[in-house]
Amino acid sequence: MKNLKRVLAMVMVLAMSVGVLAACGGSKKKSNDFALVSKSTGNPYMEKQAEGFEEAVKEFGGNAVIKYPANPTAEDQIAMITELVSQGVAGIAIAANDYDALQPALSEAAKKGVKIISLDSAVNAASRMTHVNQADPVAIGVSLVEAAYDLTGGSGEFAILSATSTASNQNTWIENMKKTLEDPKYADLKLVKVAYGDDLRDKSVSETEALLATYPDLKCIVAPTTVGIAAAAKVITDNDLTDKIAITGLGLPSEMAEYMVEGGACPYMFLWNPIDVGYLAGHTLKAMVDEKSTGKAGDKFEAGRLGSMEVVDATSGDGGTEVLLGEPFKFDTANIDEWKTVY
Repeated sequence: MKNLKRVLAMVMVLAMSVGVLAACGGSKKKSNDFALVSKSTGNPYMEKQAEGFEEAVKEFGGNAVIKYPANPTAEDQIAMITELVSQGVAGIAIAANDYDALQPALSEAAKKGVKIISLDSAVNAASRMTHVNQADPVAIGVSLVEAAYDLTGGSGEFAILSATSTASNQNTWIENMKKTLEDPKYADLKLVKVAYGDDLRDKSVSETEALLATYPDLKCIVAPTTVGIAAAAKVITDNDLTDKIAITGLGLPSEMAEYMVEGGACPYMFLWNPIDVGYLAGHTLKAMVDEKSTGKAGDKFEAGRLGSMEVVDATSGDGGTEVLLGEPFKFDTANIDEWKTVY
């Protein structure tokens, strides 16, 4: 009987020990890794976004994981998403190269508990909790058409030099430009071509040269991409065409300052602070991971030096939500010097 009691006691102790071990093993440590998947490598604008993202993650004590695809394609981004999920990151912020193609990979990541947001260039509503939008896309479209109208003198041919044909932000801005052009005010302004440089410098140069060859009466090129606008401005400058063709769009002050001088290729352009876009994305992702927001319209959270931010219905009308940074800012010859050393 004593031996039986001893055995039973040992079994109970063993069972309790196993239970404790199981409990310890079952409480998985929460990841502190916050990932940013950029559009491509060698893109200065994306590097500035990453800088802001790292700043935010450092502020709240996380570990920033930055990924730059070799090519601006959905395939390269899908491979990185899969890799990050296997590493067990807490969340992924992605600047999408394709609006729809990333959905299977991102949905699988979400099933495994990874929080997903997009920034700069959105993924579809089913693939994200929310989107960090740099500016009102309608305001961007109107601003770019107004610039083309101004720089052409209200009439004549202009072209658009975009990034990739699948980039949701570019497509949304171009769509809003086309809607703006329907106003009778712009009846004499003719959009002759939307070209795609794929956010690659060499291809953007080639596309600009092709536009010049195909449309000899071209008066203006609008490039809503930082890579494209710099490439186009260089082509116009190198070919001594600054008195014939004007360049405008969305550019980095540091890259465009040399072209934004009296008689230069780019009289003025627009942008926002890409550092702030990345910074806001970092804090937005943190709010999702900590479940301080679910990505639903009306949710509010703190975003460091940017203060309190609110999730709203997406201005694109895609059925999802977004966090809006602000309005586009105009850079011209009067203020470019004070901004060119900032970003």
